Amino acid sequence: MTATATHTHTNSLAPQGPRILVAGEINADLICQGYREFPAPGKETLVDDFAITLGSASAICAAGLARLGNSTAFIGKVGADLWGDYCLEFLARLGVDVSRVEKSPALKTGITISISSHRDRALVTYLGAITALREGDIPDDLLRGFQHVHVSSFFLQEGLRPGLPRLFARATALGLTTSLDSGFDPAEQWAPDLHEVLAHTDVFLPNEVELAAISGCNETKPALEALRNGRTVVAAKLGANGAAALVDGGLVEAPPITVTPVDTTGAGDSFNAGFLHAWLRGMPVATCLRAGTFTGGKSTEAMGGTGGQPDAAMLDAWLRETV
Repeated sequence: MTATATHTHTNSLAPQGPRILVAGEINADLICQGYREFPAPGKETLVDDFAITLGSASAICAAGLARLGNSTAFIGKVGADLWGDYCLEFLARLGVDVSRVEKSPALKTGITISISSHRDRALVTYLGAITALREGDIPDDLLRGFQHVHVSSFFLQEGLRPGLPRLFARATALGLTTSLDSGFDPAEQWAPDLHEVLAHTDVFLPNEVELAAISGCNETKPALEALRNGRTVVAAKLGANGAAALVDGGLVEAPPITVTPVDTTGAGDSFNAGFLHAWLRGMPVATCLRAGTFTGGKSTEAMGGTGGQPDAAMLDAWLRETV
C-alpha cells in the first residue's frame, strides 16, 4: 500500500499540507533560446534570446512547490560566490526557506548552459557544488521538522547518491513520505543502485527517456509494469503525450495542455511540483497527473524554469474547469 492511502482527501488544492524538504543541487542557468542551427564543433550559431536565471532540477521543483503555496525548505551547498548568492536570493524571493543551504568558499556554484528551442533543449553543465551534499548533512533531527522529502538529479548528485537509500529509509522510519526524480544519467549506465532507492520511494518521476532506459522497455505500460515494486507510484512524463501512471494495474493517462511554448527548460521539474502538490493532499493519481501536466505545460510559456510556473489558484481553477 502506498503512502497516499493515509492522506485525507479534500476538494481543493488550496495551500495546506505538509512541510516539504527538497535536498538537492542549486545552480544558475544560462539560457540561449531559439537557435537557428544547433551548434557544431568549429562553427558559430546565433540565437534569438538569452537569459540568466535559476537552474537545477531540485531548485526549480522547490520554486514550483513554493509558488503553489507549499511550505518548502531547501538543503544543499553552493559556493561563496556571485552565482551562489544569485541562486539563494532567487529562491528566497519565491518563498523557499534557504536557511539550511551551506555557502562554502571551498566550492564553486554549478552552472548549466541551456541551448533551447520551443521543441527541445541540450544542456552543458559544470557540476561544482552539485556533488558536495552528503547523506550525513541531513540528520534525523532535521528530517523530524518535515513531512515529505524530495530529491532530484540522482545521477548528478554524486555525493548524496551512495547514501540516498539510507536517507529515504530514515525518512520513512520517521514517518515522512519520499519522492525522487532521477534525471538523466550522463554516463548512460543507469546503474542498479537506483532500484535500491526506489525500494524506499513513494513517488518516482522519470521522463520518457529515463523510464525506457531504467526499465529496459520502450512502451509506456510495460515500462511502468517493470518498475512496479508494491510501493512506488511511478508517474511518467511523456512530453507531447502528456503523462501516465499505473493504478491498480491499469494505465491512467493525462493529456498535455495546449500552450505556445517559449522554452522547455525545467518543464519536468515544474510537472513534479504540480504532481506532488496534489499527491500530498491525497488527490487521486489521475488528478495528480493532470496537475503535473498543467504546471509543467504552463512553465514553458516563459524563459527559464520558474518564470511561467503557476500558483495554486490557477491550478485549482484549471482543474475545476476541466473535470
